[in-house]
Amino acid sequence: MDWRAEIDAAAARIEGHIRRTPVMEITLGGHTVEIKLEHLQHTGVFKARGAFNSLIKGPVPAGGVVAASGGNHGAAVAYAAASLGIPAQIFVPEIAGPSKIALIERTGAGLTVVPGQFADALNAALAYEAETGAMQVHAYDAPGTLAGQGTCLREWEEQGLQADTVLIAVGGGGLIGGAMGWLQGTRKIVAVEPETSCALHAALAAGKPVDVDVSGVAANALGARKVGALCFELAQAQGVECVLVSDDAIIEAQRVLWQEARQLVEPAGATALAALLSGAYKPAPGEQVAVLLCGANVAPEPV
Repeated sequence: MDWRAEIDAAAARIEGHIRRTPVMEITLGGHTVEIKLEHLQHTGVFKARGAFNSLIKGPVPAGGVVAASGGNHGAAVAYAAASLGIPAQIFVPEIAGPSKIALIERTGAGLTVVPGQFADALNAALAYEAETGAMQVHAYDAPGTLAGQGTCLREWEEQGLQADTVLIAVGGGGLIGGAMGWLQGTRKIVAVEPETSCALHAALAAGKPVDVDVSGVAANALGARKVGALCFELAQAQGVECVLVSDDAIIEAQRVLWQEARQLVEPAGATALAALLSGAYKPAPGEQVAVLLCGANVAPEPV
């Protein structure tokens, strides 16, 4: 697949529907980095890009759309569907938490909370698709989703990205897959995963996507049980480096972002920075590093 062409087309398709999120250079925890504030995207997460691309590209059947999500993807699909006048049914696991569940409810979409984890919500969404004919909008392992997420890196380069290396948090692989699809090895990409939710790391070690157990502070956003095939193929072909960070490191990165930059992010949104602050990723002398802040849906919500 010509991913750059797909991402160019996606950028044209979603223009006017998504925010062009700001970038800045800042010193955090003693490290000077470029950051992209993608947590300021609609619904507080990059996933609005893939959602709008998938829905506009369509065609959407009379049954509308259905999506399974740990919370953020569901909110993005629900928001995009409401914006475009399309009915949507969202399935989330209990671990999505009250903040993300409330965010989906505010869009007016249909919502079903499923016992268990993301994989259980996905099974319920697949059953709904079979029953109603609704269009499934996969959270990460679909070309439309991945191409939409790739517009984030395309946009960042248009905004003057200088870094040699970009650190990106990984769950199922839609965001980093889109980044790999756009960059095509022109910059180094480092995949960052929690130690207890590391589907890409396990897949690269096994030579194929495999099931993993998921838990930890970022599990409701990064807790995919198996990495997407599209992401895995790109990561394997490009030799992407993957590093793991602890929950404590993620929480510390959240604290630093708030204390030093007044940026309020959820654990998943701080995971990429955690690799730099904790030393899980050590830049070479002179290496310029960029960090993508991907999600802002903290719990509990500020009042």
